[in-house]
Amino acid sequence: MGGWSPRDGAAVTTISIDDTSPVPPFEQLRSQIADTIRSGRMEPGARLPTVRQLAGDLGIAPNTVARAYRALEDEDLVLAHGRNGTRVVDSDDLPNTRRADLLSQAAKRYLSEARRLGADIDEALEAARRAS
Repeated sequence: MGGWSPRDGAAVTTISIDDTSPVPPFEQLRSQIADTIRSGRMEPGARLPTVRQLAGDLGIAPNTVARAYRALEDEDLVLAHGRNGTRVVDSDDLPNTRRADLLSQAAKRYLSEARRLGADIDEALEAARRAS
């Protein structure tokens, strides 16, 4: 199938669908776009292609793209603006309680991975400080 590449400066990520994968196409699309957003390769406010455009680019049904976009919206990663398109959510647009909840979830994921690597909380916090 085809591919789509969001461009953010020099960073290019190709979104593609593997039709031989047991993972449903909507989930392949959702997870790839989510990873691209979470990694910072798509900045807040970046516009995603229209459902029809992306479906055509990837060679999949428009309903598949729409389902992936709805799932991304449920995760507070994108926001559909009707005729103005779907855009990556800016954290400033989230209610403070939702932002705090998402930050807590991210911290739990990070600490879980740090523990898996044998780090204690102090080491994990220091690594986070160095990475910023």
